Amino acid sequence: MKRILITGAAGFLGSHLCDRFIKEGYHVIGMDNLITGDLKNIEHLFKLEQFEFYHHDITKFVHVPGNLDYILHFASPASPIDYLKIPIQTLKVGSLGTHNLLGLARVKKARILIASTSEVYGDPLVHPQTEEYYGNVNTIGPRGVYDEAKRFQESITMAYHTFHGVETRIVRIFNTYGPRMRLNDGRVIPAFIGQAIRGEDLTIFGDGMQTRSFCYVDDQVEGIFRLLHSDYVLPVNIGNPDEITIKDFAEEIIKLTGTSQKVVYHPLPINDPLQRQPDTTKAKELLGWEAKVGRAEGMKITYEYFKSLSKEELSKEEHKDFSKYIF
Repeated sequence: MKRILITGAAGFLGSHLCDRFIKEGYHVIGMDNLITGDLKNIEHLFKLEQFEFYHHDITKFVHVPGNLDYILHFASPASPIDYLKIPIQTLKVGSLGTHNLLGLARVKKARILIASTSEVYGDPLVHPQTEEYYGNVNTIGPRGVYDEAKRFQESITMAYHTFHGVETRIVRIFNTYGPRMRLNDGRVIPAFIGQAIRGEDLTIFGDGMQTRSFCYVDDQVEGIFRLLHSDYVLPVNIGNPDEITIKDFAEEIIKLTGTSQKVVYHPLPINDPLQRQPDTTKAKELLGWEAKVGRAEGMKITYEYFKSLSKEELSKEEHKDFSKYIF
């Protein structure tokens, strides 16, 4: 049985990856320090023999006993709310954490796939964004702690590949959504749905003409799975190129939820990208992958998930107290 380490296993995307690799017959070792992850996302796996969990911070030395075939590095705050509250930890997991895992991959002779992001493109001057675009990032802006952590992560990963011969893969993930998203994480899909369910007005930052391209989680996981097992070492965009303005998306949410709230507008945060659309040509040509789940279908499933949450979860404004992690 192939053994795979998945960091960030208790997070939204990490937990879905654990499910997929269990289904594919792998022995999955989940690792998470639970700073933003939640054990409820993976509690259904604890009873399985082919799953084990380590509560560990990967910015410290990482040890996994026994052989290891693959590593998926998905540990990182991914919500703007989180990485603005814990900026140092965000930088550390992208730098020290990635360094530790690349060292582990080298010792174990394991193939490692690291989760990069469309945020490496910053507020893009090229549209749609191809993998060859170097980006437009403000290194000292508030979002820079996340953007630059991911850009450094890509650089050190390629250095380990070229200098040490480590088998590496890099996925650039575009906005992904689906069940297990955290309702209060500040991103537009859970924000809109949470506001609609609670009867609040939908909040748009800026004029609403900025665009996003939303990829359903099952499609994202399939793309990652295929990339891991490919022989391509350069970054690959995985996302759904179906682009929509935030204003139009708000109208879709109102229609989906059957609510009658109005839309209210607030100033746009600093360095918030105005356009986001992946060029997925490489994924199609190299992996035979493209997004299959349309936004209407995926949003219906996601809405049903959020409706199933308790009143306490729906009304929770803060994710958790980060004070013990700030030093």
